[in-house]
Amino acid sequence: MTGQIGADQTLSVGELAQALRSTFYEAFPIGVWVAGEIDGLTRARSGHAYFNLIERNGEDQGAEPAAIVSVVLFQDDRQRVNKMVKRYGNKVTIEDGAQIRIQAMVDFYARQGRLQLRMTSIDPAYTLGAIAAGRAAVLARLDDEGLMKKNSETALPPVPLNVGLVTSVGSAAHADMRRVLEASGFGFTITEVDTAVQGLDAPEAIAAAIAAAADRADVVVLGRGGGSSTDLATFDHEMVARAVATCARPVLTGIGHETDTSASDQVAHTSCSTPTAAATAVVQRVEDWLQRLDNTGRSIAMRGRRALAAAEHRTNTVTVATSRGATAAVGRSGRNLDAAAQHVAHTGRAATARAGRRVAAVTYRLSQAGPAAERRAGSRLDRASARLSVAGRHEIRHARRHLDAVATRVRALDPALILGRGWSLTRRDDGTLLRSVQDVSPGDGIVTHLADGTLDSTIHARHHAGGEDRAR
Repeated sequence: MTGQIGADQTLSVGELAQALRSTFYEAFPIGVWVAGEIDGLTRARSGHAYFNLIERNGEDQGAEPAAIVSVVLFQDDRQRVNKMVKRYGNKVTIEDGAQIRIQAMVDFYARQGRLQLRMTSIDPAYTLGAIAAGRAAVLARLDDEGLMKKNSETALPPVPLNVGLVTSVGSAAHADMRRVLEASGFGFTITEVDTAVQGLDAPEAIAAAIAAAADRADVVVLGRGGGSSTDLATFDHEMVARAVATCARPVLTGIGHETDTSASDQVAHTSCSTPTAAATAVVQRVEDWLQRLDNTGRSIAMRGRRALAAAEHRTNTVTVATSRGATAAVGRSGRNLDAAAQHVAHTGRAATARAGRRVAAVTYRLSQAGPAAERRAGSRLDRASARLSVAGRHEIRHARRHLDAVATRVRALDPALILGRGWSLTRRDDGTLLRSVQDVSPGDGIVTHLADGTLDSTIHARHHAGGEDRAR
């Protein structure tokens, strides 16, 4: 039904639908190329696929759609599209969030009364270019903020035995990383943080998982198995790349295969080719440390043996020299000792003779002195005893008077006597004696000692002698 419709002609709903379809075919006889983001993808058992192609307000992936058009990919067309994707190494996957450029016929679906695109072909280069452009934009922003090397400058511990695994628990990547760590024989403590690794909600989930792992680990390993470029585009998302760059712990990434790279790889401490390689890098770090430790031990042992050998040589040399010197010294000492013994014997005999003569002379003089000398000595002894007795009594009296004076002064200073006369003694609640109002502040506790007990108080204000209240 392609002709002009008159003003008096009434169309049925089916006729209007047919007119719309004809109009679209005439306007786009060979179809149209349309670019947008896939949203709401569903796959039917029949092999058909249905999704919306949307354009958002702004570049943010979470922004509200500005325009939406429905797309259907029938089974026959899907096989042709898959062949096209295969020519590009299967690097493009039709999934939510993917930016694609498709060729489609514009159609009107009468049963639901809506416009739809019947997809017939795809431009994989557009999708790959969009991914690369998005990655470049994210890296440029992080570079402007000085975050490109921030995580790589985070110190990697020499023995990172506390490992945080951020991955999809139960996936092949998760199993490979655990196998490498456990097979090493080292005592790793593994903290697993399960997260989605693709899909619209994955970037936020991965960023949160990285932060959680960093709180409990020495090193964070971010792993995801192989997939298409659109599958791995999650790791180009700014939220994920920023979480890696700003992580408080060094992050090792193992995302996809050897040829895959992402924004997260480029800002990580260490980028590894696969999840298995990332886990191996952690094991290698510990092995390198043990190797250095072994090398150091061997070096110490070798140097110790060399030092012992040198010391033994020096000891043997000194022993020989000492033995020879000692033998010569013993010979000299023996000869000197014999000479000295002869000299001592001669000198002793002469000294003994002189001493005998002196004793005899003294004995003779004493025998001549007799009783008179004894009386004089006794008289001198009596006089000395009398003088000593008088002096002793005088010193005792003087010491007693000094002691009485000291006791009087001590009794006068007795705190109990002072308190008994009406005075008081004040201390802080920690026992420190108060001597000035500066020693306390409002709110401090004090204890006042009186003659018959104590009073506990709290300082409300301080007043100096001048009358000024300086309480704070």
